[in-house]
Amino acid sequence: MNVITIGFDLAKTVFQVHGVDRQGAVVLRRQLRRQHVERFFAKLPPCLVGMEACGTAHHWARRLRELGHEVRLIPPAYAKAYVRRNKTDAADAAAICEAVGRPSMSFVPVKSVAQQAIASVHRVREALVQQRTKLANMIRGQMAEFGIVVRRGMSHVAELLARLAEPGAVPEMLRRMLLGLGEALAMTDQQIKAADREILSWHKENECSQRLASIPGFGPIASSAMAARVVQPTRFKSGRYFAAWLGLVPKQASSGGKVRLGGISKRGDVYLRRLLVNGAQSVLIGREAKLAPWTARLLAHKPRKVAAVALANKMARIAWALMVRGTKFGAASPAA
Repeated sequence: MNVITIGFDLAKTVFQVHGVDRQGAVVLRRQLRRQHVERFFAKLPPCLVGMEACGTAHHWARRLRELGHEVRLIPPAYAKAYVRRNKTDAADAAAICEAVGRPSMSFVPVKSVAQQAIASVHRVREALVQQRTKLANMIRGQMAEFGIVVRRGMSHVAELLARLAEPGAVPEMLRRMLLGLGEALAMTDQQIKAADREILSWHKENECSQRLASIPGFGPIASSAMAARVVQPTRFKSGRYFAAWLGLVPKQASSGGKVRLGGISKRGDVYLRRLLVNGAQSVLIGREAKLAPWTARLLAHKPRKVAAVALANKMARIAWALMVRGTKFGAASPAA
């Protein structure tokens, strides 16, 4: 079987394979069960394997590389454009096979086990933070139904829990349920702190993360997330391309020679973009007396949130420069 390029559609149990030869003729179409995947690819000669950069893609990419194949991960939005008609597993595999051979296609770097681990820790922490917010809002909302209201913010939820400790604050049947939610809230907070310790430990051992932390607005969370998720910063031509990848540039709708710019595109990594905007907000709120002239002028004429997004764009460009040049913020580059 003269297979040169394979489109591999991932799934939980049943995988789809689509292979072509050097002339582009289809020579392979078949389904594979999970337990047969490695055995099947081990029998094939080394070839180019394309996969969508979705769940489990990095694991399979590492495994197929160990078997001698060249693996490229395609953003799902880019592969979708090559699906001709109905969406099926066979059509998806054929679209991936066609897209992976395009010279202009952009690919996602394959993460190592260590990079995948710290990225997963960030995802777990993000889910725990969302769960903590849901629990706190539930306690706040149900107690507000009985006239017990406190100020906004997680720090004031302790006042509600203190009121719950007093019998008679709310009906007893609700009080027992809310006390259970309070215990779940405390446990979730402990898990978040444990995740923070793991991230901080990784941050202290990673040189790239420490260099990123020298940028104003970058803490251990943002620095470690940037270092873990941006595997090959050199694949971006400049900091402008990197900021566009993060969705921090205006969305364009141009036609007939007229350029129309809207709000930011919000494409790319949502988690990194949120961390950058939050870091920019902290810079604008906590360091107004030490703001750079550019930031001060922007803040004088634009709303704070608009200025925060513009500052996040600049922070992303600085982060790209530090990752590529291997320097710290404010230090001269080796070339200089």
